[in-house]
Amino acid sequence: MFAIFSLTLGLAPFNPPHIWGKLQWIAGGGAFSGEHAMGAMDWFDVLLHGTPWLFLIAAIIAYVQFFIKKASN
Repeated sequence: MFAIFSLTLGLAPFNPPHIWGKLQWIAGGGAFSGEHAMGAMDWFDVLLHGTPWLFLIAAIIAYVQFFIKKASN
């Protein structure tokens, strides 16, 4: 389920992926260099598009830890 959310909400709009542009903006380069500083709405946008990716990463880590623990028993 987290993978579906990440591929839909996490990447929308798709060309280029919106979250990638926001991450470049935070890093200070890329497509958004030279534009205004990020406002509250921009940070909310990063939170909205980034949350599915955080949940997906956490689920993968939990899945791997579960199977490592199961294999060691």
